[in-house]
Amino acid sequence: MIRLSKLADYAVVLVSHMASDPGLRHSAADLAKLTHIPLPTVSKILGALARGGLLQSHRGLNGGFSLARAPQDVSVADVVNAVEGPIAVTHCLDHGQGDGACEILATCRMAGYWQRINTAIDGALKGITFAEVSTPLPAELTVPLTATPSAAAAGACHDGFGA
Repeated sequence: MIRLSKLADYAVVLVSHMASDPGLRHSAADLAKLTHIPLPTVSKILGALARGGLLQSHRGLNGGFSLARAPQDVSVADVVNAVEGPIAVTHCLDHGQGDGACEILATCRMAGYWQRINTAIDGALKGITFAEVSTPLPAELTVPLTATPSAAAAGACHDGFGA
């Protein structure tokens, strides 16, 4: 199964909330309360996004985090890359882990195809910006998600927008 990590998923949710009001400075505590993501996790993600150049950190009384670029200039791929590193659907494409070498590369018939698949997934994520994501889709365009038991108890669904 190809799946983003929970941190990458949460990072996309956090940036989507920030992109809905890009001029506002957001505190980690406010974002945690708004999204029902635990505060330590929000803090960890905001730090990674700031190190990745997607957020600016502001100190002081009116401090917090703000988007470093306009929402239309930040893609879902940018956020995933900042939190997880480059998108790689297989180990042989993961150039961030070790040397990226694969012990079966010489006999693998999928080698070129994995790169095509990886490029397609990366392109799809690059094609969605937070100018789009910051506004929830109309109900007729969405696929219902089921809430986890803890999220249902908190009154939030998977995406943090609420039930």
